[in-house]
Amino acid sequence: MRTTVKDVMTTRVIWVKRDAPFKEIVAALREYRVSAFPVLDDQGKVIGVVSEADMLTKEALAGGYDGMPGMITGLLRHKEQEKARGINAGDLMTRPAVTVGAEDTVQDAARIMYRHKVRRLPVIDADGHLVGIVSRTDVLSVFSRSDEEIRKEITGDVILDGLLTDPDTFTVAVKDGVVTLTGVPENNELGHEIVRRARHVQGVVAVRDRLSYLAAEYSAPLRARSSFPLD
Repeated sequence: MRTTVKDVMTTRVIWVKRDAPFKEIVAALREYRVSAFPVLDDQGKVIGVVSEADMLTKEALAGGYDGMPGMITGLLRHKEQEKARGINAGDLMTRPAVTVGAEDTVQDAARIMYRHKVRRLPVIDADGHLVGIVSRTDVLSVFSRSDEEIRKEITGDVILDGLLTDPDTFTVAVKDGVVTLTGVPENNELGHEIVRRARHVQGVVAVRDRLSYLAAEYSAPLRARSSFPLD
């Protein structure tokens, strides 16, 4: 199973244009109870994101930098001072926007969220147009898969179809998303590959490798002799 962002995203998205005034954005934040909006250009493409944090800059720095440590003042002065003077979404937004593609996997979205420390991502199509928004909760929804769904995917898609191996050779037990694998693989490489692929099955919380591996000297492929004794 390959769950993509479009499978879990929300398609009803609140957005603003670049020229949306400050007070209009504040009112929308309160009305829709969200913490950020994608900002779109006239073609409907995402050009930035304006958040509560961006807008808080105006209130926080309204009195200037008095009382702030010198180092913080220096870091803020160049970028944040412009936002403090901002009057519309274009002035206040963070750009470029951190986005994710509709065809990307939920794992891709999770990595982007983790790397950039954001709670949600605008979702764009191949042309950069806004098509939805995906949140941390949406991404984590893959863990709602049942244990039986996960077990069937590992035995059917991973072991049988993916590795062309008889799944009856192994026992795949799944409890609360934790997979326990037992059995004797044909060789050690096959066993390690089953474990690796099982870890990437969506909804798997952890994999317990209980496979019985061959000793190293027996798992290596046999090599033909390069010479033979003469009679």
